Amino acid sequence: MNIIDDLNQRGIIYQCTNIDELKKKIQDKICLYAGFDPTAESLHLGNLFIIVTLRRFQLAGHKVIALVGGGTGLIGDPSGKSEERQLNTEEVVQMWSEKIKTQLQRFLDFDSENKAILENNYNWLQKEKLISFLRDIGKHFSINEMLDKESVKSRLQTGISYTEFSYMLLQAYDYLNLYQKHNCILQIGGSDQWGNITAGTDLIRKKLGKQAYGLTLPLITKSDGTKFGKSEGGAIWLDKEKTIPYHFYQFWINTDDKDVIKLLKYYTFLPLEEIEKLKNELKTNPEKRTAQKTLAKLVTEYVHGKDIARQVERISTALFGEGVENLKEKDFVEMTKIIPTVNIQDDDSLEDILVKSNLASSKKQAREFIANRAVNINGKTSSDKTIDKSTAIYNKYLLIRRGKKNYALVILK
Repeated sequence: MNIIDDLNQRGIIYQCTNIDELKKKIQDKICLYAGFDPTAESLHLGNLFIIVTLRRFQLAGHKVIALVGGGTGLIGDPSGKSEERQLNTEEVVQMWSEKIKTQLQRFLDFDSENKAILENNYNWLQKEKLISFLRDIGKHFSINEMLDKESVKSRLQTGISYTEFSYMLLQAYDYLNLYQKHNCILQIGGSDQWGNITAGTDLIRKKLGKQAYGLTLPLITKSDGTKFGKSEGGAIWLDKEKTIPYHFYQFWINTDDKDVIKLLKYYTFLPLEEIEKLKNELKTNPEKRTAQKTLAKLVTEYVHGKDIARQVERISTALFGEGVENLKEKDFVEMTKIIPTVNIQDDDSLEDILVKSNLASSKKQAREFIANRAVNINGKTSSDKTIDKSTAIYNKYLLIRRGKKNYALVILK
């Protein structure tokens, strides 16, 4: 299948310049790129959508470029923003650029014959001289056309600095550089990048008399209309120190039934016929949440690797009442980051443990919970008031649940 057809069937194409002509071009191998500005020390789920799409092109045999915006990150993209971005220091931007470069190297193939290319636009933008840039590049831009771009137009009421106004020229210049250096003829990005991308295709046409193309992906929203990619704690990051893998996995497993099939198409490499089977399963057996489990497993594997994906899957299963016996010792260590953890002596009573772990407010309440068989230890309902190492997994760990959702991990000393 032509990759354009696959993207269309997945609902991934939002806008495209001359899609019929691009589809013909893509019958041969082409070079394309996407840019990633270092606006934080980690990429997030919005970036991941672009990365996965780049990877689709790479798997289809095309040459892909991941462009780190070490130069444009010093300026700030007004696209999608209602107010001016805070300018970060060059040291901070370069440090974030290195971290993003390291992340990108995990998600694209940089080792095979069709290896991806990693570029940083700081390498050419910092060499530019203002007068030469204005004469050679700026003269190809109409102020009237720039003001009509959505990224600029939406800011005219609240105000936009010349710094951010000039961002469009820099991104267009990036495209020109990559066209000349790598014969890169396609740029992809989020829907808010349409104005910047078409500025690049126009510059290539005006400067070189050549045809280049642009393609944008849709803005992802949840079925309730809210923005995708955030949880109560904020953005979902790809850095496991900023969003731990368990919370990353839970974000996906908690996907609404109305959204899960769309996200399987966007974020996984599952064939469309397999996704259709999951769609049918969702209709007939929604309580099994097979589609959500598949989505969570595959995306977590892609971002954090198979070992971590299996680990958080085991932990998730255990915390929801099954498979405690399958937990490995390292899983309990990881669990200390997820649920309240308390260290106790092995001669403490169950009543003491419930109070110390805040699963009961008093010994009296603890006795009531125990009597009502509301306390579960390592997957089994317990009324045994005596706790010792023989009760613990690995002679050390007790996973205690009170009711359905109140957990504590107890470590015996």
